[in-house]
Amino acid sequence: MIVGVGIDVVDVARFIATIERVPALRERLFTPAERRLPPASLAARFAAKEAIAKSLGAPAGMSWQDATIRRVPGEQPEVEVIGTVAAKAAERGVARFHLSISHDAGIASAVVIAERD
Repeated sequence: MIVGVGIDVVDVARFIATIERVPALRERLFTPAERRLPPASLAARFAAKEAIAKSLGAPAGMSWQDATIRRVPGEQPEVEVIGTVAAKAAERGVARFHLSISHDAGIASAVVIAERD
């Protein structure tokens, strides 16, 4: 059963400019493994994290680093949640997240479906 759906779109150039202007955001928004990715991929992961939050009803108090987006070549991206995000997901009965991310033509986008058993 679907618990929630979230979508987000990020202007890649604007996102990169913001990260360059405020370098501390990279550490605040992304896990150490994510920080090594190219800027367009970071923008897509930011969109994914926003979409995750929206799929949970955009509750306050979640840490950006408590959601990690993993991409294995040839496979669908995976969402791993811990801490504050896992707690919010558990409150809503979310058992899994389905994620689609993309970046092209200067836009990064993500759609998340939160599902319970």
